Amino acid sequence: MKKNNTSRKSRATRREFLGVAASLAALTIVPRHVLGGPGEAAPSEKLNIACVGAGGRGYEDLISVSSENIVAICDVDDKRAAPTYERFPKAKRFYDFREMLDKEEKNIDAVVVASTDHTHIPVSVMAMKMGKHVYCEKPMARDVHEVRVATQVARRYGVATQLGNGAHSGYNYRSVVAMIKVGTIGEVREVHCWCDLAWGNYDRPKATPPVPKHLKWDLWLGPAPVRPYHPCYIPQAWRSWWDFGNGRLGDMGCHMIDLPFSALDLKYPATIEAKGPPVHHESSPVWLISKWTFSKRGDLPPVELTWYDGGKRPPLQKQHNMPDYPEGTLFVGSEGMLIADYGRFKLYPEDKFADVRRPRLPDALPHAQEWIAACKTGSPTGCHFDYAGPLTETVLLGTVAYRAGKKIEWDAENMKVTNCPEANDFIRREYRHGWKL
Repeated sequence: MKKNNTSRKSRATRREFLGVAASLAALTIVPRHVLGGPGEAAPSEKLNIACVGAGGRGYEDLISVSSENIVAICDVDDKRAAPTYERFPKAKRFYDFREMLDKEEKNIDAVVVASTDHTHIPVSVMAMKMGKHVYCEKPMARDVHEVRVATQVARRYGVATQLGNGAHSGYNYRSVVAMIKVGTIGEVREVHCWCDLAWGNYDRPKATPPVPKHLKWDLWLGPAPVRPYHPCYIPQAWRSWWDFGNGRLGDMGCHMIDLPFSALDLKYPATIEAKGPPVHHESSPVWLISKWTFSKRGDLPPVELTWYDGGKRPPLQKQHNMPDYPEGTLFVGSEGMLIADYGRFKLYPEDKFADVRRPRLPDALPHAQEWIAACKTGSPTGCHFDYAGPLTETVLLGTVAYRAGKKIEWDAENMKVTNCPEANDFIRREYRHGWKL
């Protein structure tokens, strides 16, 4: 966008917001009657929903879809899942998702997957191959190969999918996307994303305490290599271990990087590099900086995207005295900058953008309800697997580059690192005996 004086730019931006708002609304808004309201009949019966991973986040996910029939719950930890069992006493209970899907195949329409990252895709793929709709918590998977398989399966079976990064459907994220798309800060070639905390650099424990009676440890391990039980893994710290997760980037990357992905129409990166403490064979780093480059997309210029965690921040944030959001995204444009978190944003220089206001956008369905509508009507979701797949692959490639210790070049079509053969060892893991996609 060419430079204009502040007042003219503000007026143009507000006019353009209306057009963008309308186009975004077409993608996200489903009429109220789709889900039924007082005195209105929904276009179909209630969905029969099953959940895998019912403790913690799984409980919240089930509450968000409790307008439907919760017919089956699968969890390997009776203690962790106890509140969910109490909330949904009529749902059948299982420890093994494979048994649940086999026995209840005719009774299940859709599956909420909120288990650990390393079991997301075995559950999701089995369900989708049965024709079940899937809502999968972020990140989609533990490794890139799993993401690609799930994306292809979803497309083949035509089921409704949604990644559980709920801020995508929120008003603030949609507002920021609209502002970037209409060129409020000009042409964007640089983006920074961060999350405050990180954890890792752990040695495998030597003690082998007994497995608690309330836990099915072998089923919790799923396709991961066998190791003795220890409370350092569950219920909280499992993402710190490479066998189960991808550290803080794996945890939060699909939240923060989702914003530039949507606003800048990103897909697969061309190169990836990363730096942090010396690589630990077993666990993730206590801080990480990853950088991806994206090629030109149509009329959109190349983009460099950088991630920071473990207390690291982009230097621009301090240089311009920007708010220190614990999690945030900073867009750097040719005419200004925009910093945002889940519910806030600010434009810089502040005086230049003093007259710019948040765009007026129609209300959208909550994230999980958008998925419910898609299951019933075929309407689109914002984070379907064709979108969430490339997003998740990008996130996971950040840890691939870190573990490889080298800047890597990514051939997305062939799902292969071309300049560093050893990096391909981190693209796909071998499942242990008895587990498959």
